[in-house]
Amino acid sequence: MLQDQPGPGADGKSIDRLVPRLAGLRDALRWMPPDVIARRSRAVLKGKTLELDMLFEPYTIDTDSFVVGPPDGPEASSFTQALILTYLHTADGTPDAGRWIGFRELPDGAFYHQAFQGYAADRLARQWGLEPAGFAEACQALGGYSVDLGDVGYRLRVLPRVDLAVVYWLGDDNLPSRASILFDANAPHYMVTDGLAILGSRLVDKLLR
Repeated sequence: MLQDQPGPGADGKSIDRLVPRLAGLRDALRWMPPDVIARRSRAVLKGKTLELDMLFEPYTIDTDSFVVGPPDGPEASSFTQALILTYLHTADGTPDAGRWIGFRELPDGAFYHQAFQGYAADRLARQWGLEPAGFAEACQALGGYSVDLGDVGYRLRVLPRVDLAVVYWLGDDNLPSRASILFDANAPHYMVTDGLAILGSRLVDKLLR
């Protein structure tokens, strides 16, 4: 499981539980030709560096060390690196399915669907209630484009080959508004399910800002 926070060690000091996962991902990626990684993930290969955007922020990946960071910036957090390296390792080049699915339809997603709905899409409906204009403006500000879903729907690209649809159904005085986050059906070819949950939650964070 991807985790956002370090945990306590036996001596009471903080330890980074993602270190073994990062080491395994880096070892696996070193066996893959960088041009193959780039083609499958739609990252841009420039010399020995891969470039991609995740959640509207640019990152570079050194193809010798597979250390991830912002351009000309410090090394990214272990959590961010784990998300990006998991994406590069999982990506297999499968085309867009052209079909949206809910979280419950992802591998092992049914068990966590209710939790994901609560900490992701439900926050959007609580924020904008019966006035979805702010929701639309937030989606547009992140480069989303309108899709024919719900009363208001936008498609947003969170990784080069991972698109999410954020959908709003307007309620009334008797029925509250509701929102959903949908995934292109090809999403499991590019990210593990817990990673997709994190991407959905962080997308909501950005929309609410």
